[in-house]
Amino acid sequence: MSFTAFLRANAPYLLAGFLLSFLSGFGQTYFISTFAAELRGLNGLSHGEWGALYASCTMASAVVMLWSGALTDRFRVRHLGTVVLVALALACLAMALGPRGWALPAVIFALRLFGQGMVVQTAGVAMSRWYVAQRGRAMAVAALGFSVGEVVMPLGFVGLKQVLPWQSLWVVAAGVIALCLPVIWRLLRLERTPAAVSAANDVAGMGGRHWTRGEMLRHPLFWCVLPALVGPPCFITAFFFQQVHLAEVKGWSHLGLVATFPAYTAASVVAMFTGGWAVDRWGSGPLMPLYILPLAVFFAVFPMVDHLPMVAAALAVMGLTAGSQLTVPMAFWAEFYGTRHLGAVRATVGSAMVFGTAAGPALSGYMIDRGVELPAQMPLWSAYFVAASALVGLGVWRQRRRR
Repeated sequence: MSFTAFLRANAPYLLAGFLLSFLSGFGQTYFISTFAAELRGLNGLSHGEWGALYASCTMASAVVMLWSGALTDRFRVRHLGTVVLVALALACLAMALGPRGWALPAVIFALRLFGQGMVVQTAGVAMSRWYVAQRGRAMAVAALGFSVGEVVMPLGFVGLKQVLPWQSLWVVAAGVIALCLPVIWRLLRLERTPAAVSAANDVAGMGGRHWTRGEMLRHPLFWCVLPALVGPPCFITAFFFQQVHLAEVKGWSHLGLVATFPAYTAASVVAMFTGGWAVDRWGSGPLMPLYILPLAVFFAVFPMVDHLPMVAAALAVMGLTAGSQLTVPMAFWAEFYGTRHLGAVRATVGSAMVFGTAAGPALSGYMIDRGVELPAQMPLWSAYFVAASALVGLGVWRQRRRR
């Protein structure tokens, strides 16, 4: 089937996946961090205190995800997605009130759980379960929503901050979610239950089995892959979370730095579709050790970048991993562990990745408060990715050898 024919035949499901991916942006770090200065000033927080608060809320959402993520094995995307998006819209409205004290961590927790956690989980499990032979390209199309959000939201909302109060922008965010809800509901009117989809599209994993969450956790391959999975969300999140600090130490304007982000997004889109095509052709196993290596290059080079025109080229390298992350690892879990318990499996993985997004801001903020600026931290991050690539390569090689 040609790509155009694939799009036409699956348009409702692919568009629903795209919209879910896009709307998750309101709970992603790249969006929340654009309001970091206002939230820190409103609550009198230092970089380290803000990072620790953000990390704590994100870690709490990761713990809840272990339970809530498994709901995707029981409920339709149409129903579960609607509940999650309503909760996300309410969290946006709560942020519009300018939360102080105990209210701030409660709102951050809700944004992270429902936006970066459950919306991403719902979209990812749906694409993995609905498609088998075309899984890679289906995930790439749906994940395009992430990329569009990464361009439109930071650049658009930073620009709008020049003319509107920052609290009003969160009302706009809630309004966008409300407008998309009936569209998603209509697109998925023919969606079947997860049990029915599994019965029709059941695909076993290693050893011809459908692995449960407990079996996956007891298998050594999971622990070999885990550092490679946690690393990108951890350190990419740290980069975007500390974007205001980074602009200050480099002597750039914040808007000037944000204006280079489309290069990152453009590269991630190319990597997404290339990764989806490669997964459908060769499977996810051979690609797992490779997709994180561009991050090792990026963090080794970026400390030496001093001029904004060069930032765009560097961010494009980071975008190669960011785009591949949305297709290659997503397909890996269905391919190696089967689809019958995919919601519970992905909930565990998603929780670990959310934990990574919490650790990145906390660690980087702690180091900044102790005089280690963000660029000085990056060479260590680069070494981490080289080691993680070697470990996942060893784990996949041993498993393929046994098979």
